[in-house]
Amino acid sequence: MRKFSVLLLGLLLLAMTAGPARAADNGSWSVFPASSQIAERPYFYLSADPGTRLRDKVVVANKTARPLTFRLYAADAYNTARDGGFAVRTQKEKQRGVGAWAKPARTRVTVPAHGKVTVPFTLRVPADAEPGDHPGAVVALDERVDQGDGSVALGVQRAVGARVYLRVGGPVLPAIAVENVRVTHDQPLVPGLGDSTATISYTLHNTGNVTLDPKVELRARGLFGRTLLARDLARIPAELLPGQRVRLSEPWRGAPQLDWGDVTLTASAQDTRESASASFFALPWLVAALLAVVLPVGAVLLIRARRARALPSVPAPPSPPAAPTPSRPRSSPSARP
Repeated sequence: MRKFSVLLLGLLLLAMTAGPARAADNGSWSVFPASSQIAERPYFYLSADPGTRLRDKVVVANKTARPLTFRLYAADAYNTARDGGFAVRTQKEKQRGVGAWAKPARTRVTVPAHGKVTVPFTLRVPADAEPGDHPGAVVALDERVDQGDGSVALGVQRAVGARVYLRVGGPVLPAIAVENVRVTHDQPLVPGLGDSTATISYTLHNTGNVTLDPKVELRARGLFGRTLLARDLARIPAELLPGQRVRLSEPWRGAPQLDWGDVTLTASAQDTRESASASFFALPWLVAALLAVVLPVGAVLLIRARRARALPSVPAPPSPPAAPTPSRPRSSPSARP
């Protein structure tokens, strides 16, 4: 069977997950900022005004027993669609921020076994750069391609990147929005026999120009304002980057089987707070099926009854006049002589 070679670029940006600050490391090599005389830096924290230039250094450390050759480049960061995690663009993708502005002095570097190499880079901020946060990373991509076996060979390249947090001087505007709230129910067939669950999905959108650490509150109310659900959500991005949208969902176990109300999500971060709501109508499947049959039949019968009452009464046609009875000729008396 013919083999196809597919190149999969896995950006294993291990330091870009939530947790304590540390150098990006995948066990074979790590990428981190060059140390200053003051303290170790797990990431690049940079600030600059539009039209200025910064210089810094990145270190690539090889932890294996053989030399490794890497391709160095800068990349823009974004939030993943799956869970809002911190990720960066590949080298072939369009770069608009840090990925376009930062240039390593060397784009290809070979690091000896158990050694490290320090590479300077320059970051030029355009004069028309928008103020606010521009996150990215300096990435070391292993040039080796691991081939798989089988009918389809998958070539895998691995990369590790050190985060770059760049803030361009100017007005900053924290802003967040909750969009496209949806509620979907999974109801039992027979009321009371089985669990009723629901899924609340929504989009979290950073509409400002700074990175946010959002908090989201969920509230659900039923008929007459009864509180059905109240919780603070935990499965949200630790960092929502400027301009990014993330589609998230929250399970609702024990959702009502028969109720009518609304769900409200409130997102807050720094000095911004916004809410969005969606209505829901919970109805068991069996009840819904019965209503689907009963309601149309009842509607037809009601329409017929109304039509019958609305029809005007038609009077009976008049009887034809009776024919006159012919009179007999009256005999005149005989004349007497």
